[in-house]
Amino acid sequence: MRTVLLLFLPLFAFAQKPVKPTSADLHMAIKKLNVLGSVLYVAAHPDDENTRMISFLRNEKLYDVTYLSCTRGDGGQNLIGSEMRELLGVLRTQELLMARSVDGGSQMFTRANDFGFSKSPEETLQFWNKDEVLADVVWAFRKTQPDVVINRFFHDKKYDTHGHHTASAMLSVEAFDLSGKAEAYPEQLSLVQPWQPRRQFFNTSWFFFGSQEAFQKADKSNLWPIDMGVWLPLKGKSNGEIAAESRSMHRCQGFGMLSTRGSAIEYLDFVKGDRPASQDLFQDINTTWTRVEGGAPIGELLSRIDQQFRSDNPAASVPDLLKAMEMIKALPTGMWRDKKLNEIKQVIRGCLGLYLEATAGEAVVAPGESVKMRLECITRAAGIEVVLSGVTIKPSLFDTLPAKSLETNKGWILEKTVVIPEKARITAPYWLLSPATIGMYEVKDQTLRGLPETPRYATVRWTLTVNGVPVEYETDVAWKTGEPAIGEVWRPFEVLHPVFIEFTEPSYIFTQKERTVTVKVTAGRDNLKGRVKVLPPGKGWVARHDNPDDLEFDFKKKGEEKLCTVTVEANTPNSEAVIHAYAEIDKKLYPGRLVTIKYDHIPQQSVILPAAAHAAQLDLKLKAQKVGYYMGAGDDVPASLRQMGCDVTLLGDKDLEPANLKKFDAIVMGVRAYNTKDALAFHQDALLDYVKNGGNLIIQYNTNFELTVDAAKLGPYPLKLSRSRVTDESSEVRFLLPDHPVLNSPNKLSAEDFKGWVQERGLYFPNEWDAQYAAPLSMNDAGEKPLDGALLIAPYGKGHYVYTGISFFRELPSGVPGAYRLFANLLSLGK
Repeated sequence: MRTVLLLFLPLFAFAQKPVKPTSADLHMAIKKLNVLGSVLYVAAHPDDENTRMISFLRNEKLYDVTYLSCTRGDGGQNLIGSEMRELLGVLRTQELLMARSVDGGSQMFTRANDFGFSKSPEETLQFWNKDEVLADVVWAFRKTQPDVVINRFFHDKKYDTHGHHTASAMLSVEAFDLSGKAEAYPEQLSLVQPWQPRRQFFNTSWFFFGSQEAFQKADKSNLWPIDMGVWLPLKGKSNGEIAAESRSMHRCQGFGMLSTRGSAIEYLDFVKGDRPASQDLFQDINTTWTRVEGGAPIGELLSRIDQQFRSDNPAASVPDLLKAMEMIKALPTGMWRDKKLNEIKQVIRGCLGLYLEATAGEAVVAPGESVKMRLECITRAAGIEVVLSGVTIKPSLFDTLPAKSLETNKGWILEKTVVIPEKARITAPYWLLSPATIGMYEVKDQTLRGLPETPRYATVRWTLTVNGVPVEYETDVAWKTGEPAIGEVWRPFEVLHPVFIEFTEPSYIFTQKERTVTVKVTAGRDNLKGRVKVLPPGKGWVARHDNPDDLEFDFKKKGEEKLCTVTVEANTPNSEAVIHAYAEIDKKLYPGRLVTIKYDHIPQQSVILPAAAHAAQLDLKLKAQKVGYYMGAGDDVPASLRQMGCDVTLLGDKDLEPANLKKFDAIVMGVRAYNTKDALAFHQDALLDYVKNGGNLIIQYNTNFELTVDAAKLGPYPLKLSRSRVTDESSEVRFLLPDHPVLNSPNKLSAEDFKGWVQERGLYFPNEWDAQYAAPLSMNDAGEKPLDGALLIAPYGKGHYVYTGISFFRELPSGVPGAYRLFANLLSLGK
């Protein structure tokens, strides 16, 4: 978890931007110093958490609140870009951190990998390593030491919900009994102590009952109702307003919310522990300083500081805060001692107007590089003696400074060039640095488990004395720049590899025996010599370098790039392989490609993934050449269509004119286009006219809510979308219309074409459609009724209309041969 005063997170967490708290923030933080209560909220994914509950417990009750998300949401969809799988997990992790920066909570994770929608907890725990995920939940219990645990979901199959949801609650209920036992996961006990929470609840809601109306009629006599619509004067907002701002950070899931004010009842259902007699979740739980031996005088002093706090002169509280800090320091080591010591130091920092900034001259450096560091310190409160007695840039980058008395409102600045050691730790997401399974990430270092992100490589320790009392602070080194249209822009300071290598395509389709593949190598630092290596993909495959000298690189400047081509032979028909590329420097191999994730609502992220590309040799025929692609929420399907041999044109709204559309053999609508593109309401008639005049329109999946067109106009004939899906990517696919052209021309399909698919078959299938549509395929998950709406095809006028919920947006970029053959047939309809 981040160990910063979370009231300041809106200003601090965004890529280590320094704290700038208001007087109201400081007063609220002082009040929180006197509250020693902890809550752990447990669910399965980013966006599962109840931000109204987290904000209420954190900002009204002033408890420490941590959200434990079992996964990072890697298997979901993306409404704002093309990041999927691991990259989506990184994006959603940062969105969760930004949500916590709003509502004030902390964030933790387990090693579980979100493998996609699951229809039962039994299936979920087949993919998750139950013992390892349970160990991580126990670790979170012991790290945060919650008095109260709240599960977002119920712990058995009483309610029909995502299998990950139920599994998260099951693991939390089991961890409740295990975390206090020393014999459970004893390997953790060198770092944490056994901890037994007092009670556990289930945060029920109307959606477990199917509708608001059903929930209103339900018996709630055994539930704990809590009004969470409170007004928070020191925040200047109602709790519902903060909750909406927090939830709106989940932008890639389309969860922007309107804020609300006024009474808002949430309900809790008791699960286990000691049942409170009243509706107070913390009844008989001591949340004062008297719960800590020797803590009573601290509580009394903090109460006086709270009563005497002056918003017009926060520094007036510093002398008493220093006394309280020394009293806390004198306590035996323990969670509350350590937590409150950190909090009070941050309050003192805020009351002093003490600004501490550490920035690097470059955002990204490689081991062995030198970089200029800029340190800035200023105290702005009058009448308090502040001496800067030492500055250390860790780890062992700089450690010398004569003591200097800081004059009020006069800054101290030091610039120092340091060298990053050759063995410096890489700062890319730690859970992606080792190979993962479908259901689990590998993290061997126990101290990293649960952390939301990789600890920054460089930190600065500031040693000061305030009125003669020593105080130390640590800040991460960050990078900032000024952009004319925005102002200050902050991002993490990264230590990454000296060289990056990647294929220019995520997958390659071989319709002939051989083809060239292109590798791009990029310098991560100046003066870099080496060689590109492409390994033979496997049996029956050969990587041939016709001119080996072309694989050498000699870069003078950081950021230089070179493209290298390699000929790959596929000597085994209908086979698949993975091609790996490496950059070799001084006999050391670097196998990583650098992916940058950049959005305006999260800090920029640098992710290192293996330089690998899927290759498939297949018999593929295609009768359509010119394809127009209208992007929806974002996907990588256009690149896959080019791999098939299509001439792809990306279309904008201005291109959806009849005269322009008629030149295309097929028009493909990107995933969720009809959920995200309002302009389609004005262009749908033109698209259907294109079909009527002989065109081929293929619409990929959309959700059944928030359509931007009238549902009756989505197709030329009525169809109704549902939430039905097939999550088992290996489920049987049956041919209902074996003679239909889509199953026969130009590629003759068979059951073999539906082997080797990834994550799922498809989602949001239509469940009702007009008789004009042909439904050639049927599929279902085990034990469920057949779903025949995965692919609907209708002749309309002279052309063809296709609606499909099949997950081509996953299958094509992954290089699944059968998905290519089926999509080629869809493009070729009528040709």
